[in-house]
Amino acid sequence: MNINYFKSTRILDGGMGQELLFKGLKPKGTLWSAHALIDENCHQMVIDAHLDFIKAGAEVIVTSTFTARRNRLIQNDCEKYFEKINIKAVELAQKARDISKKDILIAGGLPNQKQTYTADLGKDLSSIKKNFYDQAKMLNNGIDFFYLDVMSSGLECEIALKSIETFDLPVLVGVHLRDNGQLPSGEKIEEIVKKYKNKNWLGIIMACVSPKAYGAVTNDLKKFDIPYGFKLNAFKKIPVGYTVASKDAWGNAGNPNTVLGRDTELNESKFYEYAKKFKENGATILGGCCEIRPSHIKEISKLK
Repeated sequence: MNINYFKSTRILDGGMGQELLFKGLKPKGTLWSAHALIDENCHQMVIDAHLDFIKAGAEVIVTSTFTARRNRLIQNDCEKYFEKINIKAVELAQKARDISKKDILIAGGLPNQKQTYTADLGKDLSSIKKNFYDQAKMLNNGIDFFYLDVMSSGLECEIALKSIETFDLPVLVGVHLRDNGQLPSGEKIEEIVKKYKNKNWLGIIMACVSPKAYGAVTNDLKKFDIPYGFKLNAFKKIPVGYTVASKDAWGNAGNPNTVLGRDTELNESKFYEYAKKFKENGATILGGCCEIRPSHIKEISKLK
């Protein structure tokens, strides 16, 4: 694909995991979107969710693989499905693209391989690298580029980037920021770009962040010579130190917003206001994450 693709304004999709819940998914434990890949009866639901985002104006869809990582499957006693569901996620995204008959790009979503929103990778970094590589291998055939989804430290970025070198595909780097504008590791976004940017970078986005977190780094982002942007979430609050440490973390609902809440004030018009403001400040990659629905994406597609 064109390495300069994101130098023009592009619209990404929203939050697949929460969208599947809106559509009626009843996941077990903390499987979340992975449940819809394991259960064949839910495959059409995944296709429909992708299609809804495409119809709303998304030019890029991300494979529904955030909880298809090995660590989360082990947590829910489902590791045996690892290879099958990651391959299936790509197939379902391809079906949605083909049905739409639109020139849609598919990003292979590579999430953190330990815990979300924390810089603590533990001591066994070799297993982190292996898990990144193994998941990337399953996604490699049929995607246009990799998307590093919600990285929380420079070290995590470094391991992920090294893990996918062999596939020689472009990569969009997505890092998580707290409301103070720093990664959970305490690093600043400019440190990540300076240390780890390479020839395969399509750009960098602030992933699963609040509008406040993105706003905190607006001036820093202007200094970059690469495309940048966001996937904003509409969680009410992600507490410092929050992790999904067990399959019982979300109770019987299997829904992260039972803990993180939902920011009902971030409606479609408010989302558009933020996106417009951030675009005027240089963002070219516009999208949503958890709790951001097709109706939100439809609003910001007006910014094309």
